[in-house]
Amino acid sequence: MPKTLNPLELIARSSQPSARFVRRAALTTVVMAVIIVVTGGAVRLSQSGLGCSTWPRCTPDSLTPTAAMGINGLIEFGNRLLTYVLCAAIALFIIAARARSPRRRALTRLGWAQFWIVMGNAVVGGVTVLTGLNPYIVAAHFLLSTGLLTVAVVTWRRACEGDDAPRDVVARPVRQLAWVLLGATGALTLVGTVVTGTGPHAGDARKVNRIPLNWREVTQLHVDFVYIVVGLTIALWFTLRAVKAPAAPRRAVRDLVVLLLLQGVIGYVQYFLGLPELVVGLHMLGSTLVWIAVLRLVLTLRDRGALADLPEQQSGSPEAVRPAEPAAAG
Repeated sequence: MPKTLNPLELIARSSQPSARFVRRAALTTVVMAVIIVVTGGAVRLSQSGLGCSTWPRCTPDSLTPTAAMGINGLIEFGNRLLTYVLCAAIALFIIAARARSPRRRALTRLGWAQFWIVMGNAVVGGVTVLTGLNPYIVAAHFLLSTGLLTVAVVTWRRACEGDDAPRDVVARPVRQLAWVLLGATGALTLVGTVVTGTGPHAGDARKVNRIPLNWREVTQLHVDFVYIVVGLTIALWFTLRAVKAPAAPRRAVRDLVVLLLLQGVIGYVQYFLGLPELVVGLHMLGSTLVWIAVLRLVLTLRDRGALADLPEQQSGSPEAVRPAEPAAAG
């Protein structure tokens, strides 16, 4: 009896996506992960967190928002619909990675990891609504979105490099400093969720429970972690120059410095202006870009070689697709 082919095998036999297409599909998942964070912030900042009163339906009697729910219902429901767009982007990447020959199982596993994170976070988002925007569950919802962004960035990186055994391009102490920076940035993000849980933007115009901490004290702790992250970044910038690291890590740390400066300016503006919604939204966007930059920096400190189809790598990919530069590069 002939073997029955599953849909992915049929696609793999009928088409052969280029490595560039796989990279761009991976990048699309990164973009969508950023968008889902920013639009989730827009739901909270527009006081639309309970625009749909229940989950998985929007109301007990309707799957979609009704006219009586107004703009808040549309905003909340629109954010839910974006989950399907995100799933479509992830599905496109999984299909492209699976159809690509030779098959790279690491890529498909990372794609499926993204999918299951989205499914889990959708449930957490539903629990957020059912619990009336419990601040701790709201924080967990955001942190899972950050986890999705992390996996998406790693996936994009892996789609841009080969499958050789990882080779360190800097000494171990330099890598350890980068990992400390990554941990400090993660702590900064975690404290940021506590700031959100204690701050004035509760997510809905009605009374919503808040984390019982002093908002200004938590904000000061958040600022302290900002100084730690900036200090570690500057230290890493000087270290990479001192050890004559390859160009890719030096460019990555330079980009991170610029993003941190911009994010710091936005942070101070939002504080002194009393947390206007638009500026807070820009700060959330900046936080995702900073996280991406830190991940990118850490991932440039090791090399897995170039992809087999070098002619396709002349555009549309990060520095990682090129072979690592000699350690003596300027």
